Amino acid sequence: MELHIKKKKDTLIVQIKGELDLHTADDLRQGIDQYLQKYPSLKNLILDLKGIEFIDSSGLGVILGRYKTIKQRGGNLAAVAVSPRVRRIFELSGMLKIIRIYENKAEAETAFDLL
Repeated sequence: MELHIKKKKDTLIVQIKGELDLHTADDLRQGIDQYLQKYPSLKNLILDLKGIEFIDSSGLGVILGRYKTIKQRGGNLAAVAVSPRVRRIFELSGMLKIIRIYENKAEAETAFDLL
């Protein structure tokens, strides 16, 4: 799995490529948590999932954990470029009730007032 993480205003933008499963979920958790600890002012999280075709319960658990952290900071979590397969997994797991889905990163950045 590849991670590209950048901070923009009060938002962390994480681009993920590969599979988000038992073998890679901890890398994602550590990558995001490192930034959240370093920058306490971060309150929003955008996950760019364009490069993700598969996600399992471990990946969902990491996303749910980061959602809880972001919510405690008064922020929101969004996902962009979600494939139909991953969207279906989000739907079945109930994640769509807590995550905003946007078609692309620019749409999410506009919604989060980053442009």
